[in-house]
Formats: sequence, structure tokens, C-alpha cells
Amino acid sequence: MLQTNTQFNPRAVGPVGRTFLPFLSANKWLVAVVLVAALVSAGLLARWLIGPAVVVYPVVHGDLVKTVVASGHVESPYRVNIGSQITGTVQDVLVGEGQSVKQGQPLVVLEPSELNAAVVSAEGAVAEAEARIRQMRELTLPAAEQAQKQAEANLVEARAAYQRAEDLFRSGFGTKQALDEATKNFEIAQTQLRTAELQVYTSQPGGSDYVMAQTALNQANASLATAKARQDYATIKSPRDGLLITRNVERGAVVQPGAALLVLAPSGDVQLVLQIDEKNLGLLQLGQAARASADAYPDKLFDAELTYINPSVDIARASVEVKLTVANPPPYLRQDMTVSVDIAVARRSSTLIVPARVVHDSTSAAPWVLAYRDGRVREQPVRLGLRAADQVEILDGLAQGDLVVPVAAGVRAGQRIRPVNS
Repeated sequence: MLQTNTQFNPRAVGPVGRTFLPFLSANKWLVAVVLVAALVSAGLLARWLIGPAVVVYPVVHGDLVKTVVASGHVESPYRVNIGSQITGTVQDVLVGEGQSVKQGQPLVVLEPSELNAAVVSAEGAVAEAEARIRQMRELTLPAAEQAQKQAEANLVEARAAYQRAEDLFRSGFGTKQALDEATKNFEIAQTQLRTAELQVYTSQPGGSDYVMAQTALNQANASLATAKARQDYATIKSPRDGLLITRNVERGAVVQPGAALLVLAPSGDVQLVLQIDEKNLGLLQLGQAARASADAYPDKLFDAELTYINPSVDIARASVEVKLTVANPPPYLRQDMTVSVDIAVARRSSTLIVPARVVHDSTSAAPWVLAYRDGRVREQPVRLGLRAADQVEILDGLAQGDLVVPVAAGVRAGQRIRPVNS
């Protein structure tokens, strides 16, 4: 097998090599430092020539919405306290707290025995009054009419007898006594006829007796209606559709008028009640649109509208109460549920937008930005418009697509940079 053996020959590198190699071997750390310094110098030179890498932001075209953010809770526009209209003992409670109910649905039943007895008594009074009216129609009035006819016949007879007695007296064949007797009978017959006529009149509809009997019937019917109404009060019903949010009654309890036994949150519109910092009061107007979400369902948004601003400010909390109406509340909303709301207080459509972090002296009368142009950043005055959260509207000074440098980048006007898109 052929073998080769190669060895280092110092004479082969020449006289310079023989001088430099021992130097490198003896000063290898110095050589390393020199190499690092050279590399750093080269990097610094490159950095100076092309500039540092800096994150830049483009000027974009879009819609800008300024919002006021607050948290609050869900509440019905109003709540209905349901109580008893009479004093009674609770026989049964038919619903529970948190249950949805319909208008007219029975909720609480009171012991009805006394009320039932009152209805029976009132029905008897009505029957008696109706019998009195029927008696006048079937008996009193016909009897009075017959009495009137008899009185009319008696009057005719008495008038004829009086006429004969008067004729005889004038001719000298009759006595004064007979004339006086005939006169008396004639007057009595007239009186009896008038009495019979009055009896017929009072027994007819519109007459005093009939009116009194009709009034008694009306009073009896009114008493019956009252008794039935009180009987209905024994069953407490829901005044409208809604959700029972409070129950303060149990079986066997004695209830009084005016005490709230149940609290109903009616179905329909839902309110969001918020406390807004008073510094934002000048931004709020009725009718402003809002987007809301329940803290329990943060990914589900729904629309609301600002419909009420309290005219007074809570001095203790430096806030003002506002209410927003939810026209189409989602089914998962519950009374007193916590919600977060963004109220849109200003809007700009199709405008130029930059991040607020790129604007220098944004609160002064002469704001400016560092815009990247031709490899360098240059100071550019701008005119600002609407400010919304971390974005600002640019009214003048920049165009769509321009690149701007954030304030925190620490670069100066005229400096070269290597832009890096955010």
C-alpha cells in the first residue's frame, strides 16, 4: 500500500511567512480583537450609509369612528309591582322567580270562600229587584189600569146623577140634600179617577215607582259586579307578558293591598343603563348608535341607541347616567346583566388615517410627523381632524400610502433609515 507523509516545512513559506506566523501564534487574541473591531466598523459604516431598520406605518384610507366606551347593566324600561287588591290568605302560588309569563296568566290564588258568598248574596239581591220589576209589569200596572177604567165608569155615573139632581132641584122637584149628595159623589169619583191615573203613570216605565224599582235593580247589579270583581281579585293575574324577577309571597301568607308580591319585567324593549364620565358629556347626543356586548357573551354584539341623558351629574362619581334602548334584544340578555358599550359619538367616512403614535406635538397648534421619503425621514407638518382612540384623521400634509415613523423610534429629521412595515 502506498503511504504519503506530509510535514510542515518552515522554509516553504518564505521569509515573510516565517516572520508573520510566529507573530500570529503569539498574538492570537489581539488578532481576534482587531477582526471584531473591523467587523463592527464595517457594520457601523453600513448603518451610516443605509440607516437603521425602523418600523414605519402607512397612511391608510378608511372610515374613522370615535367612540365613548362604558360599562353598565341591563334593565327594563320599567318594572311592574304586582300585588293584591284585597286582604286575603294566599291559597297557592302558581309561578316561580325567573319564569316567563303571559298577559292574563294566573300567578297567585287567594282563599275565595268569603268572596264567593258575597257573590251569591248579590245575585239574590239582583233576582229580587228583577222580580219587583216583573211584578210591576205583570200585576201592579194591569191592576192600576183596571182601577182607572172603573174610576172612569164611576165618574160617568156620578156625573149623570149630579146632572139629574141639579135639574130636579132647579125645577123644584128635587131637594137641596139630594143635590148635595150627588155633588159629593161626583167630586169623589173625580178624585178616584185622578188617583187611578197617577197609579197607572207611576207603574209605567218612567213613572216614580218604576224608576225606583229600576234603580234598585241597577244597584243590585252594581253590587253583583263589585262582588264578582272582588271574587276575581282572588286570582292575581299577570298584567302583561314579561319575566318575573322577584317573588315575595308564599302559601298561607296574609296579604294586604299595596304590598308587592311579585315584580315583573315586561317583555319588549330593553334598556342599557350606563354611567358615563362627565368629561364625555359634550360628545353625547340623543339618537347616537352604539354597539354592545354582554360580559357573559363577549363575542356576540348587538345594536343599541342612546335615548336618555340624565339632566344632572352625580357629583360623588363625577358621572352622568345615560340609557340606551335595545329595539331587538338578543334572547340571552337577562335583567341586571353586565354589558360593555361603545357609543359612536363621531364618524368620518373615506378619510386618511394614521396611528396616533406617529404624530409629534399632537396637542399643539403645529403638529408634525416624520415621513419617509427618498431613503430619509423628513419633518412634515400636518393638519389633524378627528381623534379616535389610537388613530388620528389627517386633513392635510400626507397622502395615502405615505410612510411615517413613530415618535418612539428615536430618529431625527434627515436621517437615513431602512423602513420595516409594521
